[in-house]
Amino acid sequence: MSTQNVVDMYKNDQVTRRYSESFKLKILAELSTGNYSKRQLARIYGLQSSTINEWIKKYDRKDLMNTRIMVETKDEISRLKALQKEIEQLKNLLIKKDMDQLVSDSYLEVAAKNLGYKDVEELKKNLNIKH
Repeated sequence: MSTQNVVDMYKNDQVTRRYSESFKLKILAELSTGNYSKRQLARIYGLQSSTINEWIKKYDRKDLMNTRIMVETKDEISRLKALQKEIEQLKNLLIKKDMDQLVSDSYLEVAAKNLGYKDVEELKKNLNIKH
């Protein structure tokens, strides 16, 4: 056997690991205790953090996914509060505008009926009212 054949023979000798369901669940249980991080568990058991992430997704354990913490300055927080207040005011104005339009449309319907017009459009046309 030539040296080249020996090298080729061992080129694809990769270890494929299969983990049991109970092992996967054990890792997730250890992670959920908070005593170890993903990185620590990966080191202890010879795993990749990405493998643990796959198990988290597989078993729908979103509570174990990385959490994102927002760090904001007081200026940013006050700006956010001001924007939220402005949004609330704009929503209220829009609701008021819609209500005013509804009331106006209702008045026109009653007026059209009382004045003998067949519909509101005929009333608007005769009184030269724009939409």
